[in-house]
Amino acid sequence: MTQGITAAFPVLARLHAAARQDSRLRFNNLLHPITEDMLERAYRALNRKAATGIDGVDWKSYGVELAPKLKDLCHRLHGNRYRPQPVKRAWVPKDNGQQRPIGITALEDKIVQQALVWILESIYEADFAGFSYGFRANRSQHGALDAVYMAITTKKVSWVLDADIQGFFDNINHKWLMKFLEQRISDPRILRLIKLMLTAGVMDQGCKSRTVVGTPQGAVISPILGNIYLHYALDLWVEQW
Repeated sequence: MTQGITAAFPVLARLHAAARQDSRLRFNNLLHPITEDMLERAYRALNRKAATGIDGVDWKSYGVELAPKLKDLCHRLHGNRYRPQPVKRAWVPKDNGQQRPIGITALEDKIVQQALVWILESIYEADFAGFSYGFRANRSQHGALDAVYMAITTKKVSWVLDADIQGFFDNINHKWLMKFLEQRISDPRILRLIKLMLTAGVMDQGCKSRTVVGTPQGAVISPILGNIYLHYALDLWVEQW
């Protein structure tokens, strides 16, 4: 969570402070902070040159008469009428001659996801372990390497574990992810929104398939959801060491 977004929306700073003060607090009114102003801020935070999803709408064209579009989007969100669209699957060539799939989210869904990311970050940045560096604001792989360097040069270290979770984002269990989210979130509207995004499906060359596992490829919200999953499934366990 960056200082710029908390300065623009003090409600996020208050959420963060409440989360830090009480590690067992469950939040039950998280849709309220998502206003037309926050949605506009989310729109302007997106990559302006990103490829278009199944709606064919790019950043520039969505910005034409932006205010009424965001007003309608906000009304649909608060009226439980918003439905995320399937992720468009595209295939890009790899160096070995094979192809790998990438997911492209519809622009309006990216806007909603970015707003949700700010809401989730305001809560979970108070919970995440200090040794967690991936996909977090003001943190990077360089910071992680610095931490490792300091650990092995200032302490007695007998071994280092180097591990990789193969296909992590593609295999996240939806049921467990929702259980983890419910540890901090009791707002059924936010939980419903996230579940809709997880199960929106994939459109590949005109054929739609269901998504029963994993987070949407290339989605704005996937990194924070992945970090929440790892926090409960791995980091808390590691912290006990």
